[in-house]
Amino acid sequence: MTEVVSDGLRQEDVERALTRGDLAAALSGSASLLERDPRNWQFIALRGAALLRAGKAAEAVELMTAAARDPQAPYAITSGLAVCQATAGDLTAARDNFARALEQHPDEFSLRLLYAECLEGLGDPDASLRQCFRAVHDAQARGRWLNDATTPPAWRERIKRAMDAIDAGRQALFQRALAPHVAAFGADAMRRVSSALEVYLGLRAAPASDPRQHPTFLWVPDLRPTPFFAREQFGWYAQLESAIDAIRAELREVLGRPSALTPFLDIKDKKDEEKYLGGDSAGRAWDAYFFHRHGKPSDAHLQACPATAAALEHVPLTRIPGHAPEVLFSVLAPQTHIKPHHGVTNTRVVTHLPLIIPAGDCQLVVGGEAHAWQEGRCVTFDDTFLHEAWNRTDERRVVLILDTWHPDLTEAECSALRDLVVEIGEFNTEAGIN
Repeated sequence: MTEVVSDGLRQEDVERALTRGDLAAALSGSASLLERDPRNWQFIALRGAALLRAGKAAEAVELMTAAARDPQAPYAITSGLAVCQATAGDLTAARDNFARALEQHPDEFSLRLLYAECLEGLGDPDASLRQCFRAVHDAQARGRWLNDATTPPAWRERIKRAMDAIDAGRQALFQRALAPHVAAFGADAMRRVSSALEVYLGLRAAPASDPRQHPTFLWVPDLRPTPFFAREQFGWYAQLESAIDAIRAELREVLGRPSALTPFLDIKDKKDEEKYLGGDSAGRAWDAYFFHRHGKPSDAHLQACPATAAALEHVPLTRIPGHAPEVLFSVLAPQTHIKPHHGVTNTRVVTHLPLIIPAGDCQLVVGGEAHAWQEGRCVTFDDTFLHEAWNRTDERRVVLILDTWHPDLTEAECSALRDLVVEIGEFNTEAGIN
């Protein structure tokens, strides 16, 4: 909203003077506005911007610092102060105010890029890289900085430098995670993992494979692309299947406590749920009782189901801190359809131990190949193939779901992939990308 003072001078007039480079008018006008209303946040910020453009960074810093002492100082003040301090060369003070301003408005991607440049100037390239990555990510998510047409001319070279820095920085950072494994096992032993990183970074095309297969996160080349795996590849099946009666008994206790279950999909809006679940809109549900979720064990659930916990001890679960394993009782309500989707990575495969399978139309389809579950008989599949499942009966279907490494991977590759995924995950989290 444009502020107007008694002599007719408007805030908009000063802003226009600043935009067209009429610094004399901007300086006199901003001083006049501030004289009439010295506590107006917008006038203070405008005066600071005029001083800065006029090459009076020290005066701008003094003005904005005084205003920023107020704990209620808005984004216009904290961000303006950060820019003034950075221009004046006080990068340490600027860093703190960039952070303060971005806490107030995390989506201000242009300011975040200035913050990244400040961190680079302070000799913190890793922190700079993360802020730079988030700035570009957030901008592009809003249709900005995609090309010259979506980037203001004054920012184009700056954005191109930022993108070059992101490409080089991420590659160096993630390759550092692999370096100890290359040193220990040799480059040839790490060939597939190194290729996976190149695909992830967009340095090479995704490998030609079965068109039904499409990992949404990480694709390791030269792993056998097959929807379902032969039982003979999993020597631990027998011990897990032998515990089915005890596991099923614990499951029935869990089912007797409906509040123990949680929705597998954390979706509050029923309209959004339509993307993932089909069937009876009133009664459809995909619920879970997690033993491990994103790599974090549920101690309470493991203690409540000791037979299940003991059986899982003999399974070589994929263990990546913050990511895997994912182990749960998966409860599919009657007349519910899990719609076709792709999994995140072909580095791991998914196993179902069917516990309660109602008679009728109840099956799993992977890569167009249908599988009818059989109670007590494990089935393992690659969920990066397009897959879906449905329960078109009037009873619940329950399977124990768990994940293990792809059987073609070597122990050395699993170790390297574990470190690589952790590094990528930590980078994305610190960069504010989930």
